[in-house]
This record gives sequence, C-alpha cells and structure tokens, in this order.
Amino acid sequence: MSNSSLRAENINVWFGERHVLNDVNIEFPENEVTALIGPSGCGKSTFLRTLNRMHELIPSAGLAGSIYLDGQDMYASEVDPVSIRLKVGMVFQKPNPFPTMSIRENVLSGLRLTGRKDPNMDELVEDSLRRASIWNEVKDRLNDPAVSLSGGQQQRLCIARSLAMKPEVLLMDEPCSALDPGSTRRIEETILELTDSMTIVIVTHNMQQAQRVSNKTAFFLADEGKPGEIVEFADTEQIFSMPSDPRTNDYVNGHFG
Repeated sequence: MSNSSLRAENINVWFGERHVLNDVNIEFPENEVTALIGPSGCGKSTFLRTLNRMHELIPSAGLAGSIYLDGQDMYASEVDPVSIRLKVGMVFQKPNPFPTMSIRENVLSGLRLTGRKDPNMDELVEDSLRRASIWNEVKDRLNDPAVSLSGGQQQRLCIARSLAMKPEVLLMDEPCSALDPGSTRRIEETILELTDSMTIVIVTHNMQQAQRVSNKTAFFLADEGKPGEIVEFADTEQIFSMPSDPRTNDYVNGHFG
C-alpha cells in the first residue's frame, strides 16, 4: 500500500505572458481516483502536468505555488525533476510506445533510461503487464515490436511501462479518448484495480467515465480571456447529482462545454 500524499497549494501557471491557471488548491486522496473535468482550454491538462513537472518541458512555462509529495515541495530548488517523474508516472492521450523497441523493451525502458536495475527483470515485465491487463494477450510475443499491437493494447503497454517504475501516483491525460469502447472498458477496469497501490489523477472529457472510475472530481472552468480555476471539488457522486455551484450543474448536464 503506497502512502503517497499529493497536494497542490496556490498553483498559478503562465505560458509567456498568458496566465493559464489561477490559485489552484487541491489535495488528492491517497489510493483513490480523482477526475479533472471541464471544457477544453480550461487548464486541466496543464495542471495535470504540473504534478510531475512535465509542463517545464515547454520553454515559456512559469509556475508559482507549491506541490507537495509526501510532505516535500517538488518545486524546491534541490529537487531533481527526474526523481519526481519516477514517483509520479504519466500516461498520455495517444499511446506512445517506443516504435523501435519490442514489447518487453518498452516495459523496461523507463528503468533503462534512469539507470535503475531490477534483479528480476522477467518478473517485473510480467507483473507490470498483468497489472495493466495485457499479459495474456502478449506473453507469447514479448519480442515483437510494440507497434504491432492495436491502439488499445499499445495504451495498456504504456500503462505497464509506467507501472514498471513502481510510481506512487499515476497521472492520466484522457487515456481512452483515442480508443474504442472495449479498450476503454478494459483500461477503466485497470484504473480501478490500480488504486490498491497508488493514487490516480485522470483528465477526462467523458462524464460517464468520470462517474465510473473516480472517487472525487474537480471541475475546472476558464472565463473568456481569464485563467482556469477550480469551481468545485467534491465527491464524484455529489458533483454529478447535487453540485453546489450552478456552473458545475450546467456543465455536467451538457448545457455547455
């Protein structure tokens, strides 16, 4: 059972002069799934990337505020961003396995890139692929190129690649938006199984998905020309049945967005 506490305090983000997130405060419950919802352009994917310092890969990005992982501010000057990304994994919208590598090499690629060794590589590969619900489909073809897999299988392989690093937190940016319903269902089942050992934060445009997989939901909104903010953060059931803010009610009922 991981015991990773993750919380954001007064997060503001700029891209150049453009203020894109304003005073975001949120504490993510451990070993639960938190969904981030809201219209396109409200900053939820940007916020997700601040949770493992991925937004820093955009040269014009600036950030104020703090994000604490296990009590340590991950933006403190002495903290190495790579060490944060080992603890806080990321799965992207489009499956992005390394095309020149085999299925097995993809699972181990994070370890190789960071110079980490695991004495039981075969065990780690199997365990990661099992937890990503794809082992039975690939166990006889681990040396095949990853790109020989279907889109849904590639996305589960990318989840396995993250899991091999044994992260405390897994960030998922619309992980099912490019997938068919069957693949989506399998990934949602995987998400629910993973919370026994990690905290998950998922950005989704699919309201039904947020209701199916998450315990808590944060609704982000940006007024025209203004930075994105959290309008409401509560238990998912409350957000979808009895939200306290009328804007949340309008969004989850499809009135805009």
